[in-house]
Amino acid sequence: MYDQTRAQQPADRPSGTVGRHATGPEPLLPSDGRDEIVRRLGHAVNTFADSPREALEEAEGAFDEAADQLVKALAERRKALREGWAGLDPETQSAELRFALREYRELAGRLLRA
Repeated sequence: MYDQTRAQQPADRPSGTVGRHATGPEPLLPSDGRDEIVRRLGHAVNTFADSPREALEEAEGAFDEAADQLVKALAERRKALREGWAGLDPETQSAELRFALREYRELAGRLLRA
């Protein structure tokens, strides 16, 4: 019987659910950092009517924190990707190189769609 899900798996990746996320790509920011930023933005929205300037300052701070966390997370992700392929022999390790290329493409695509 034809298994469409398995057929769509890249040849260099194991089939099954190991290492896969059912809800889509892994978030770029860690959950604790995201939760705090969302909390701060929510607080800014909820307090805007009473103190608009302070609410905007809080929102700006949350935005700055999100941007800082994103830059750090992307730098860590780039470092990990590079460590995975930089020392490989391109002739014998094409599957690993292909995986790294897909990861770069996926990350860049997510940034461009943001």
